[in-house]
Amino acid sequence: MYLSARDSIVLNFNPFMAFIPDPKSEYNDQLTRATNMTVSAIRFLKTLRAGLLEPEVFHLNPAKSDTDTFKRLIRFVPSSLSWYGAYLVNAYPLDMSQYFRLFNSTRLPKPIRDELFTNEKARHLLVLRKGHFYVFDVLDQDGNIVGASEIQAHLKYILSDSSPAPEFPLAYLTTENRDVWAELRQKLASGGNEEALRKVDSAVFCLCLDDFPIKDLVHLSHNMLHGDGTNRWFDKSFNLIIAKDGTAAIHFEHAWGDGVAVLRFLNEVFKDSTQAPAVTPQSQPARTDSSVAVQKLNFKLNDALKTGISTAKEKFDATVKTLTVDLIQFQRGGKEFLKKQKLSPDSVAQLAFQMAFLRQYGQTVATYESCSTAAFKHGRTETIRPASIFTKRCSQAFVREPSKHSAGELQQMMTECSTYHGQLTKEAAMGQGFDRHLFALRYLAAAKGIALPELYLDPAYGQINHNILSTSTLNSPAVNIGGFAPVVPDGFGIGYAVHDNWIGCNVSSYPGRNAREFLQCVEKALEDIFDAIEGKCIKT
Repeated sequence: MYLSARDSIVLNFNPFMAFIPDPKSEYNDQLTRATNMTVSAIRFLKTLRAGLLEPEVFHLNPAKSDTDTFKRLIRFVPSSLSWYGAYLVNAYPLDMSQYFRLFNSTRLPKPIRDELFTNEKARHLLVLRKGHFYVFDVLDQDGNIVGASEIQAHLKYILSDSSPAPEFPLAYLTTENRDVWAELRQKLASGGNEEALRKVDSAVFCLCLDDFPIKDLVHLSHNMLHGDGTNRWFDKSFNLIIAKDGTAAIHFEHAWGDGVAVLRFLNEVFKDSTQAPAVTPQSQPARTDSSVAVQKLNFKLNDALKTGISTAKEKFDATVKTLTVDLIQFQRGGKEFLKKQKLSPDSVAQLAFQMAFLRQYGQTVATYESCSTAAFKHGRTETIRPASIFTKRCSQAFVREPSKHSAGELQQMMTECSTYHGQLTKEAAMGQGFDRHLFALRYLAAAKGIALPELYLDPAYGQINHNILSTSTLNSPAVNIGGFAPVVPDGFGIGYAVHDNWIGCNVSSYPGRNAREFLQCVEKALEDIFDAIEGKCIKT
């Protein structure tokens, strides 16, 4: 699905997740944090490749299975049987087959369908700064991590390069339509840039050093989601972005993997770089000749490529200009309060989105919520469909006729929504959703050259797949904020998280939809929900 899509991957597919700052403020210095996060990322790579990464497990009964005793016991059970051992205590090991694509990987543009490329032998890091490309080794010939003080010296050397930004920043090409980029990439490779491109594609990962601080959370979202197009290689499996003030985020390409794998990596990098930092703000970089160790990549550009870059820039600038991002932090309560009321926190957030859209536009529309199916081998995602007859009834009661219903009746409706949402979530996670099933049948029909079954031509099928509300939630104490663009021109992209005592919501929109206004309606919806729970009257 991802690789065959021809639209630009920027905004249409690639999301971001931002780290919270390092709790020790002096460690947020750009050079210090870039060094520490790079070393921690390579430590993760080494642990992963050595087969020592703790398995990702979904615990249905954490008190029983998420314990040191169970982990010690299960270690001695042969791997062919260990799954059954975990299953007996309601612990489900999750598929981790995506993880190898985190490193040394990139998406290559090809006509009709892109390809994923991985070269695990490469030992160098790609660093982007001011639109310039640099590479240096972060692993030695024996596969050991290069000394942290050397990595620090090389990054310091890159940060001190005073060359002006290139007139034709190559990175713009990764923002293009995939067929256009595939053709231009052919020209780039045949024009004597094969070697430089190979270095970019095979690099362990891409570290982007930005030359400005982050002003606020809206600026953070724009910068980490798309930036100015010059200092990211959007095709890379992920870009680790670090701003001048140490604000850090991961921007990732979506074809190779999903949020679960990236979130695990993000959590481990945050934990390791803050609890076992490789360098301190007082550390001195190694006395080494970085001008020899660091190679600056130079690309030979002919007129066709220069024109291609200019066109890509124009398109990118025009598109990005139309994107609005806004956010709220609802402080009245979160997971703890809602669970006490026996309500699913996720169902409450989703109900608030339905109420908000109804208040703003007077209707119920196709809504998408992503759910991981990593409980299955090679599982990716399934769709939860949060808009239901239950949310519609409940939204209409809250928005259209609050005075006609007692707080008790509203609470009863919210409980119904919560129960049904829980059922949908369980079905999706267990592979019982309908979206991927229908997608697969449609794909098989096309692959076998069978005429498309009538169902797929039904306007209802078109409507349910035009997801005006596209939502995704990821929860982690290491994540400050995450986000993505709408998946349709008249939609909203809603990244949200229900924390212990507050609810965060980061929304994007294009002209024709108003993210700010939608968020005001979400806030009103949450206020109403909390009022109803507390037995108060709902204000119209």
